[in-house]
Amino acid sequence: MNIRRSAAALAAVTAVAVIGTPAAVAAGSSPSPSGAPTLPAGLYGSTDPKYDGVWRQSLALLAQHTVGVRPARQAVDWLTGQQCANGAFAAFRADPSPACGAEVAVDTNSTAAAVQALAALGGHDAATGKAVSWLKSVQNKDGGWGYTPGGPSDTNSTSIVIGALAAAGEKPAAVVKDGKSPYDALLKFALPCSGESAGAFAYQPDKKGALAANADATAAGVVAALGQGLAAEAGTGHASARCSDSGTATPARAAANGAAYLAHALAATGHLTSALPGAEDQPDYGNTADAVVALAAQGGAGQADKPLRWLERHATVWAQQSGPAAWAQLIFAAHATGTDPHDFGGTDLVKALDATGPKPVSDSATARAAQKDGNGEESSGGSGHTAAWIAGGVGAVVVVGAVVLVAVRRTGRTERQP
Repeated sequence: MNIRRSAAALAAVTAVAVIGTPAAVAAGSSPSPSGAPTLPAGLYGSTDPKYDGVWRQSLALLAQHTVGVRPARQAVDWLTGQQCANGAFAAFRADPSPACGAEVAVDTNSTAAAVQALAALGGHDAATGKAVSWLKSVQNKDGGWGYTPGGPSDTNSTSIVIGALAAAGEKPAAVVKDGKSPYDALLKFALPCSGESAGAFAYQPDKKGALAANADATAAGVVAALGQGLAAEAGTGHASARCSDSGTATPARAAANGAAYLAHALAATGHLTSALPGAEDQPDYGNTADAVVALAAQGGAGQADKPLRWLERHATVWAQQSGPAAWAQLIFAAHATGTDPHDFGGTDLVKALDATGPKPVSDSATARAAQKDGNGEESSGGSGHTAAWIAGGVGAVVVVGAVVLVAVRRTGRTERQP
């Protein structure tokens, strides 16, 4: 769900860039700012990790695990070393040796993403247990979470935490505050079945309490309403093209309605669009990848075919410029649809992700060999794509405007950040 919904949404960063190519819409397309800290050896990506270090590391490790790659020990150690004593994670700590004081800006998104990665890798029960305890301690009275502790709940933050709870073996519906569960919060952000925004999720209500459709929030909300996380599996739910308000509001119905909204938004071009005032509209690669995951999680791979094909044709240039979190998002899209991540429109997503950080213990070639069946032939998938990827284990777009990078999760105004 990228970044979108990403930890880099911590702040707006001043930058000078020109929108016009896939490279220009990616955070990774601009070099690290002067004076940026030396990058740790175990960290994935080459850009300044100040706003997204833990986020991109978590997505990278989770994506590797999803396709059967065993990450480098130093990469996992870097992530666990970022955790504060109370269980929370900040977006990035250049020096993790001092205890986390009040000046360390911990957040729910970084913490929840780290939980999903470490829970999938296994062997980190103490770390994930502390992180989940911290997340529970900062749950809002409406059952949801904001980006920062005590901040108003939003769909994206609530969704990434639901994914973390599920990954850690918790039942999200049973995690309540003042009698409200995370699903109660999600349902509060779901729009009714009327108008062009029928079935969508809002990021959060505006100052007057009104809800506005947000594709980023909708993709996140659909997956979370189904009780899944970033590396969601294909579902078998009802894939209706219509929004329905009949009966009692439930997470399952909200997921179906949200998927219907996304399908409608993707119908014409196969991709979602990111817009900034005064700038030309651009394809939103990260959010489209998240929408593919959401559609597949709701109704199966066939529901996501058109946007998946669009991603195969266009998104690898964006991922190359954006870095590890973007490669991870495409891997999640491939995973959810049963598409071979080693041949995604001719690109080996796994090899590309591996190349952005320390060499894994088992690399993409080893993982690909594991895909072969006993006769040495690749198993064919039922989705009509190259080969279905079978692996063991559990399986923001920062838009660079003319002058600013808008923080996705923080504002909810733009789509996802890579």
